[in-house]
Amino acid sequence: QCLQGKCVINSISLKEGEERFLHEAKLARRYGAAVVVMAFDEQGQADTLARRVAICERAWTLLTERAGFPPEDIIFDPNVFPVGTGIEAYNDYAVDYIEAVRQLKQRLPQALVSGGVSNVSFSFRGNNAVREAMHAAFLYHAIRAGLDMGIVNAGQLAVYEEIPKDLLTHVEDVLLNRHPDAAERLVAFAGSLRQGSRKQALDLAWREQPVAARLTHALVQGITDYIEADTEEARLQAARPLDVIEGPLMDGMNVVGDLFGSGRMFLPQVVKSARVMKKAVAWLIPYIEAQKDAASRAKGKIVLATVKGDVHDIGKNIVAVVLGCNNYEIVDLGVMVPAQKILDTARAEKADIIGVSGLITPSLEEMAHVAKEMQRTGCTIPLLIGGATTSRTHTAVKIAPNYSGPVTYVKDASRAVSVATSLLGEGRQAFVESVRQEYAEVRAQHAGREDHTRWLSLEAARANRTPIEWQGYAPTRPRRLGVEVLDDYPLADIRRYIDWTPFFHVWQLKASYPRILDDPGKGETARKLFADANAMLDRIIGDKWLRANAVYGLFHANAVNGDDVAVFHDGDRDKRLLTFHFLRQQQEKPPGKPNRCLVDFMAPEASGIEDYLGAFAVTAGLGIEAHLKRFETDHDDYNAILLKSLADRLAEAFAELLHERVRREFWGYAADETLDNDALIKELYKGIRPAPGYPACPEHTEKHGIWQLLDAERVAGIRLTEHYAMWPAAAVSGFYFAHPEAQYFAVGKINRDQVQDYAQRKGMDIETAERWLAPNLGYTP
Repeated sequence: QCLQGKCVINSISLKEGEERFLHEAKLARRYGAAVVVMAFDEQGQADTLARRVAICERAWTLLTERAGFPPEDIIFDPNVFPVGTGIEAYNDYAVDYIEAVRQLKQRLPQALVSGGVSNVSFSFRGNNAVREAMHAAFLYHAIRAGLDMGIVNAGQLAVYEEIPKDLLTHVEDVLLNRHPDAAERLVAFAGSLRQGSRKQALDLAWREQPVAARLTHALVQGITDYIEADTEEARLQAARPLDVIEGPLMDGMNVVGDLFGSGRMFLPQVVKSARVMKKAVAWLIPYIEAQKDAASRAKGKIVLATVKGDVHDIGKNIVAVVLGCNNYEIVDLGVMVPAQKILDTARAEKADIIGVSGLITPSLEEMAHVAKEMQRTGCTIPLLIGGATTSRTHTAVKIAPNYSGPVTYVKDASRAVSVATSLLGEGRQAFVESVRQEYAEVRAQHAGREDHTRWLSLEAARANRTPIEWQGYAPTRPRRLGVEVLDDYPLADIRRYIDWTPFFHVWQLKASYPRILDDPGKGETARKLFADANAMLDRIIGDKWLRANAVYGLFHANAVNGDDVAVFHDGDRDKRLLTFHFLRQQQEKPPGKPNRCLVDFMAPEASGIEDYLGAFAVTAGLGIEAHLKRFETDHDDYNAILLKSLADRLAEAFAELLHERVRREFWGYAADETLDNDALIKELYKGIRPAPGYPACPEHTEKHGIWQLLDAERVAGIRLTEHYAMWPAAAVSGFYFAHPEAQYFAVGKINRDQVQDYAQRKGMDIETAERWLAPNLGYTP
């Protein structure tokens, strides 16, 4: 009666019978308190899975039906007992508790579940290392099962991901009862941990070194724990705060740069080093400003931007980190940056280099526009070109001719430093001339290939279409026609569909998963990155950092007008909703090889067959901005990039999951499919999901039709930029084709007659069509 807020009474139980239980429950209800309900009954304390669940369900019924108790004020405690006692009958205590939590949350979802966590490790009292690891591992599994609260000393709780792997294995063997002799093994192993204090002393031996050496060690190892104290110590020893940056911090970053350049450090480690550097610089900035010192003497100033219409910046951010680690001053303008802003900023900042990047193919034309604007305005500084769709050939053929200044393609972040150093160093002129000569040779080779390309006319290419026998073919009618929305889809379900290989490629660890984890050179870094990624995924899911939305639609459709697909309303061919326009391979093929187009996999309207087309859009990036802002405020590029790369992986995984459900449930044309994740990654399923902007349908404006059909911006929160990039950036969209012979392919280069035909079908003028199709043009407009 005297306390503010809601009290929690710990506890009541059925051990003295129902009458006493209901009396106490009604008193609690009168005073507005919640109650912890122990899994006791008249026979005693529940120590099996069945009794734990049965007693709690009985108590639930009494509380809700006879005591009028709000379900959300019921907190069950299904009894945590010690494990590893040496008594075989007790070996399932922990795993049964975890399963009881899972069942209670499934059966009584409004109630909460608690537990006295420290009980589980009671057999190992006196060995804090083992007990703390047991508590962390027990909580990890119990929380995944649905545990809401626990009693534990949070100050002595290990981080699950940081538990040494050998200790974690022994602990989980006991908790999950994975081996009959698990307890004996852990007892033996626990004895060796008493030597752990010596290991910890060795681990901290670097703290005894001079401050400059400590700063270098922290930078190389990515350790932030002591960086502010060490930076302050170095500041007190220096004549000026700026000397700390230009002295020991840059010395440390030079070591990082040398190790990275020689392949002895990898990108994830470098990004962690940058986090340490930024924290150190942030500590010094107030002192530098107080003394009104000039900025640190950088090797050069570089303006970086993702070009107008494009929202993808992971690669650009990695380049910024690597260049910053090598003492280049970076002005990062972000994403969707118009050419005028890039040029204005470069002039205002007196930049030495401009770097532009992008992922979607329209960005290639925007980069060419930036080069033209640099030429028009009399700019002379070097222009760097990067991004997933860029290449040396495209840079040489399409971008460099627009600008008389140096234009250089940067394949990945590892090349950025050497290119920047060459452009700004003593050998600048020789480097620029060598690149110009190289690009001139590339243009000559490219022109020669164009001259020798054997083209089919569009009419001949269509005549050599994919040979499909339509007579007797009966498409499966979707079980659900029309548009369906999947809002706030569980991220835990999506996680299982992640393809990890592209994740490691983003971090420039080029090998397939899971082999990368055992790579003799990269394995240790890959394992640490993988552990960080999964720890962050746990937080993304557990704390709901991100939301995943999807919309898909299945429609009546047929092939029409050569290379178009018409979508009909309710199968009425007089009510055409819209038309999608596709491109056909046009280069001459060897005998027996068709000139494919996606339309080949749709039944022609003239066949009289009612066929179907699907479309979809998914995102797993809703809500990401607040978390990115938090990391950026904390100078934490590593976790910001990690979050973006994981959001991208979740979006791709969501697309994979949704496609599987479409095949098996919503459309149902592969209802009996049983493929594991490896088989899905290898695309062993029936049907395809090609996406606009990718090789089979490379022209991005077809997304407009998908957004019209699905109303994707309103129902799923995914919008299109003016260049048809999707926002949030962690998004995927495309089509569903169900024909069993449907396959992925690349359209490749196309000739003038197809561009003219495409422009006519799309209602575009030729110049506009050529601009959108620029990467696929087999001729120079």
